[in-house]
Amino acid sequence: MSLTWKDSIDKQRKALAQILRDPIEQITSNCIPMWKHRESIENLFLVSFSRIPYCDSIYALNTEGIQISESIGRNGIQPGHLGRDRSQHPYLKEAVPAWGFLLSDAYLSMNHHHPSLTALQVVRSCDKVLGYIAADFDLRDLPMTSSLYLEPGEWQHQTDLPLIRNLVYKQSRKEKTRDEALKQTLPVLEELLVARGVFQCQTHFTSNQVTVWTLEDPYRFQVLDRETLTSSDILQDFPHVPYPYNAKIPRRCIARILDMMRLLHCAHQGVYLRLASINIFNGQINLAFSHDDLQNFSYDEFLTKDVDDWFGDGDSISSPASR
Repeated sequence: MSLTWKDSIDKQRKALAQILRDPIEQITSNCIPMWKHRESIENLFLVSFSRIPYCDSIYALNTEGIQISESIGRNGIQPGHLGRDRSQHPYLKEAVPAWGFLLSDAYLSMNHHHPSLTALQVVRSCDKVLGYIAADFDLRDLPMTSSLYLEPGEWQHQTDLPLIRNLVYKQSRKEKTRDEALKQTLPVLEELLVARGVFQCQTHFTSNQVTVWTLEDPYRFQVLDRETLTSSDILQDFPHVPYPYNAKIPRRCIARILDMMRLLHCAHQGVYLRLASINIFNGQINLAFSHDDLQNFSYDEFLTKDVDDWFGDGDSISSPASR
């Protein structure tokens, strides 16, 4: 039986948890006698930091999610984090297992928007919870613990909106959860393109399904569905790959291209972007709108256009170049 995306990710998470749990538990145990002494905790983190492989930073939190120590990183103390409220971070909203150690789901960091994981260890003394030790990891620094997921051979079905040419200008596209999900989906797709070896992708906006081709396995495509794309966990299954030096689309332009596509999908009720593809090597952007109009642009021409350039009288859409 072939692995699903979830199976592959779960396999990697278990392997990473085995690597990280013991050193973090040991540091936590040493913290208990000094819990009320911030400087002592920070000194312990400084001398123990190298014991946690791949760690980006470590810090202490009280039970309310407020940081009670400075963050300690590879270069020592990272000032400015003492007193920071992390209670709304994704890892503090997950249920910690009974044994007190949690390796969080992947998420995009609030400061740098990098895909990240956090290991959280409960600090207990005489059955009383004192707080938590948290260790952050940049997903780009973590090792791949399993081979790249292979697309299954069996039939898969993704529901799309009906495309009825005669009614397209009369239909009104309702705002659905998929539109809100784009705010989570596109940062994940951006990371795949700029740092995970994806060189071509085809995005089906109406179903939030993306087909990708990778440098590691360019002859086979992989399909990422809506549920997969709204979680940064999928990034664990793609190795970190430097952005190709010979790509025609500059790395800095990827986010702008994706955001413009989002606007073209959401900006108009009757006519909207249905499908779009990007190839970073040939620099082409291919677009298909809800009335089946297919258009091709170079990335730089595409970025010179504003959303208003695409919509004329409100009843139709045409190539900006044709007006």
